[in-house]
Amino acid sequence: MLQAIGLTSTPRRGAPPAVNDLTFEAPPGRVTALLGATGSGKTAALRLMLELDAGRGVAYFRGRPLHRIAHPAREVGVLLGDVPGHPSRTARGQLRMLCAAAGVPAARADEVLEAVGLAGLGDQRLGTLSVGMDRRLGLACALLGDPHTLVLDEPADGLSPRENSWLYGLLRAHAAQGGTVLYASGDPKEAARNADHVVTIDAGRLVADQGVADFARTRLRPRVVVRTPHAARLAAVVGREARAAQRSVEVVEEASGRLAVYGSNCAEIGDIAYRHSVPLHQLADEVGDTGTAALPEAERAAQPTRGAHGGRPAPGSGGARQAPAAPAAHGVRRALAVHGPRRASDVALSELPPPIRVRPARGPLRPLRYELRRSLGVRTTAAIMAAVLLTSAALSVLLARTDGTALPRLLAAWPELLPLPPAALGAGLLGALSFGDEFRYPALAAGRGTVPRRLGLLLAKLLVTASFALLLAGLAVGCDAQALRLVYGPELIRIPENSLALGASWAGLAVGCAWAGLLAAGVFRVAGAGIAAVLAVPVLVVPLVQKVFEAPSARSVAGLPGRLRELAWWQLPQEADRWVLAVAQVVAQPVGAALALSLSVLICAYLFTGLRGKVRW
Repeated sequence: MLQAIGLTSTPRRGAPPAVNDLTFEAPPGRVTALLGATGSGKTAALRLMLELDAGRGVAYFRGRPLHRIAHPAREVGVLLGDVPGHPSRTARGQLRMLCAAAGVPAARADEVLEAVGLAGLGDQRLGTLSVGMDRRLGLACALLGDPHTLVLDEPADGLSPRENSWLYGLLRAHAAQGGTVLYASGDPKEAARNADHVVTIDAGRLVADQGVADFARTRLRPRVVVRTPHAARLAAVVGREARAAQRSVEVVEEASGRLAVYGSNCAEIGDIAYRHSVPLHQLADEVGDTGTAALPEAERAAQPTRGAHGGRPAPGSGGARQAPAAPAAHGVRRALAVHGPRRASDVALSELPPPIRVRPARGPLRPLRYELRRSLGVRTTAAIMAAVLLTSAALSVLLARTDGTALPRLLAAWPELLPLPPAALGAGLLGALSFGDEFRYPALAAGRGTVPRRLGLLLAKLLVTASFALLLAGLAVGCDAQALRLVYGPELIRIPENSLALGASWAGLAVGCAWAGLLAAGVFRVAGAGIAAVLAVPVLVVPLVQKVFEAPSARSVAGLPGRLRELAWWQLPQEADRWVLAVAQVVAQPVGAALALSLSVLICAYLFTGLRGKVRW
């Protein structure tokens, strides 16, 4: 059972709310259509139910609002528009990534692909899918958690008649198994063909809540469609003969010489046109939509008696069948029944429908597996690493042509003209894309335009990007060494004495750049900000740090490991002294200090923005 009670969107300045006190229910085992013209508030109502937009009211999914459901993907399947996935990701990769987010086995991806008819297209890229295939994939994403309720917004938009038949057959099969299906549509004929229950809205208000038989009887009427170059003349003679025969025939003139005749049939209209020598270009029977104005007054619920605060219909008022009162709205109904509509403004604010808050999106249930599938599911990661390795090897060979370049710079391919070596820039780019792609292709929170700021997701991204950065740094040094050995011979490569400290510095530089790009993209919600933060470290922060270190030091840090051992409550091994000194030397370098300072600022900014947007519930 899906119950929507008192849904009211937050109005824009000087405009009425898109959804105004909308109450209805979608029973289980039936397909319910939320019908309305463009701009009637269908999508806004669905977004309020899914807590994607702020407003008032409540939506219950089998007795619980969405934010009270531990695993929403296993209760509600959602399809709002196109699939928000990276164009180069495969359909199977997209589903497996979402399986990790929903906490279901990866084998579920192949099951839903087969259920929606895409079993043979699992390796096709999302960017190459047609509209029909994209809709099938979107439905597969909604079915991943085997939900009880499906909420779909215009699922048949852009589909062929054959794909329409398949889609609604699948929805009916889901409802036949006891599930609840609610979909928004703007076509009354399609709603009459495929739905069991039709909820009609107009200007954000409930117009009618009907079974499909009552809806077809009150909303749809048979008519004859005629196209002729003499439309006005044919309309006149049809009306004249209908008056002479005392028959109720209505003729409506439409654009481009088209007439709609109600209360007649093709044979009669054809005979009239033949007798009066009126040529016909089209003559056909069809079912026409009479609009919401044609609904009988007893079927309408758009203007019930209401309180001053926009509450529920007063008892005894006419209207279509309303949804049963859920506990959150019971206080409003009881107050209106006791005090009447004139006293409704005295109802306490606590008895009004509860506010709908836009809560932060939930993080993936298996964040590490999700992040690995997200990173490795596209060719961007491999392409960046390959480009970095080729560039690094070429720069290293060019630098070795001239004397005076130290071996560490040769192996890192770091000329003086570049602010950072290619490996560090590549690591920063991978980190920036880790969060940047989340905002560009919001698979975790479709429709929210945001990414969940969960600690588990952040730690998973930090771990995966650090692993990629270390791998890229190691491969770059190895490729550069092999390139130098191949071009100039083995005598150029000699292991330096301080290789441990150099390796730690190199690893710290790569990981620091990756984390700087990751955190900056997470704070500013765009990958470009992450790349800018990585470049800002050597360009802006390092000069500031160098000014600090240029001042002569009057104190020495000699003996730091021993003093740290005295402060620690456990005894550090003697070998730890070298590691402590190595870390201190790395941090004492201008680049290391600049990276540490930048990471500290970015972590604080990330935590601040995350706590600021957190909603307590």
